[in-house]
Amino acid sequence: MSNSVSDVFLSFQEHLDGEQDIREEIRLAVREIEQTARGILTLLQAIHQQTGINTIPEVCQKSKVQFATIKDQYQLLKSKVPEGQYYRFHDHWRFVTQRLCFLAALTIYLEEERLVQREQVADLLGVCIEQDKGFHLDLDDYLSGLLMLADELSRFAVNSVTAGNYSWPMKISKFVTEMNLGFRLLNLKNDSLRKKFDALKYDLKKVEEVVYDLSIRGLKPSGDADLMPKSG
Repeated sequence: MSNSVSDVFLSFQEHLDGEQDIREEIRLAVREIEQTARGILTLLQAIHQQTGINTIPEVCQKSKVQFATIKDQYQLLKSKVPEGQYYRFHDHWRFVTQRLCFLAALTIYLEEERLVQREQVADLLGVCIEQDKGFHLDLDDYLSGLLMLADELSRFAVNSVTAGNYSWPMKISKFVTEMNLGFRLLNLKNDSLRKKFDALKYDLKKVEEVVYDLSIRGLKPSGDADLMPKSG
């Protein structure tokens, strides 16, 4: 009887050891992704420098090159995750994926002045968006990345004025206003997402203050009246 009980618990230990090995392999794969993500972030931070606005096309191109590496690294990560157990291990790559959604969104906005689609971010990462296909880009991770974008753009609006560029704040104001309206259409049940959305109104207020300051100082670029956010 005692041998039977021991055998049962030994089998438990084998299972625990096997799961620990999987988690360690996932952690190593995620660590490589995090390192590349830090490199992309460092590249994009150049836009906040005094002459950074002039380097936006070059910076965005370099960012996209790094996303090619990210795609390969996600392929390796996918190979480490057992089939059907995506959400069991999701916490390991949740934050870095949100960070990469933000970096992809920032790259596309700076380059094309539009909101990046979830499908496009998934393509940059080399994953799908369909949950039933296994390893995918979780919707909450994508939305979290967009909210991080709003925070970064509010900072960029301020630094653009410091650099003597008054057009970017006008465009950012319109974009963040539209993002805010879009998020208000969603019934956010994720606590973390709701908290990040609560911060969006402060990002919007920060940008609006920049635009207002430009307006009263007579520095608003001509022809940008249509970029002014409509109140109400």
